[in-house]
Amino acid sequence: MLRYLTSGESHGQSLISIIDGLPSNVELNFDEINAELKKRQCGYGRGGRMKIESDKVNILGGVRGKKTLGGPVSIEVKNRDYQNWTEYMAPMDDVDFETRKVDNVRPGHADLVGCLKYDFTDARNVLERSSARETASRVAVGAICKQVLKNFDIDFVSHVIQIGNVKDENVYDFDYIKNNVDSSEVRCANKDMEAKMISQIDEIKNERDTIGGVVEVRVKNLIPGLGSYTQFDRKIDGVMAMHLMGIQAIKGVEFGIGFDVAKLPGSKVMDEIVYNQEDGIKRVTNRLGGIEGGMTTGEELVVRCAMKPIPTLYKPLNSINVNTLEKYEATVERSDTCAVPACSVVCENVVAFVICQFFLDTIGGSSLEDIKRNYNSYVQRLGERGWKK
Repeated sequence: MLRYLTSGESHGQSLISIIDGLPSNVELNFDEINAELKKRQCGYGRGGRMKIESDKVNILGGVRGKKTLGGPVSIEVKNRDYQNWTEYMAPMDDVDFETRKVDNVRPGHADLVGCLKYDFTDARNVLERSSARETASRVAVGAICKQVLKNFDIDFVSHVIQIGNVKDENVYDFDYIKNNVDSSEVRCANKDMEAKMISQIDEIKNERDTIGGVVEVRVKNLIPGLGSYTQFDRKIDGVMAMHLMGIQAIKGVEFGIGFDVAKLPGSKVMDEIVYNQEDGIKRVTNRLGGIEGGMTTGEELVVRCAMKPIPTLYKPLNSINVNTLEKYEATVERSDTCAVPACSVVCENVVAFVICQFFLDTIGGSSLEDIKRNYNSYVQRLGERGWKK
């Protein structure tokens, strides 16, 4: 089974991830992988850290001559800011534990509970690992998974549909989003809405506050049957929701029309099924977001994530000192006003990992060549039952 682990701290030397279960002979395009990392760093409302870092992958193992070997792939993303933090973060030398100690913990962050759980007196031991800087590793993993899936024409896109009170209610097709989103500072496909979102961010920044929003990820050219109805932990939407909820600051996940299913009658929720010789089996609508019974239907997958505002505020909230229990204002080092555009890139690549995991599990094969043969056989069998790619 495809799996991965990440390691590293926000101001440590590097972020490390190991992805295991990739097939052999997948040729990797590192420019495309690094482009995903660059997109994660961009977006209106980002703070000073992104001016320091210039994320790129360094493959430490599992790849030879740009092709995967079938073993674990080790990925490093260096932290350039480490040079400014060496005396505080060095893992094998004595460090200064006091100068940048954090004991005025932040509401909405992992600081307090992490100190209580792991018995720390310095919340830096918590915030360094719980920081969203870790998402660079997950983008690198997802970008490599995309390299596998592009061999089967599976394509991904993400965009921002809401920042604060500004919501884009328009419905766009996949290609329109793909052609317009990367040129937007807030990753919004609509230029008029982009201006309103930027205005919202500016307003919040002037108030020394932060703002969240909603992102949407779309996946096209999927085959039916990724996932399973047979056990709860094999349902692709359940697993995907878990991975997405594991992204820092994500507080809600919905598929298709999401929570609207609670207020509509069944006739306005389910997707009617039709068949004709030219198109094969199709759904008339896609309200359920391309998933039925824990399995992909072959329609576009549509998933949205709600991101809360970043908890580090330049007008800090009241909190306590984790050691003395006295009342203090929460600690501030640096923060983004809005990281929703970056969040869309993270969510897209997390979805790519889950799709790749279920794709490889369904199709099977140790090498790319084996997987292609098995895929063609699977698609041929579906075609005999009336489904067309």
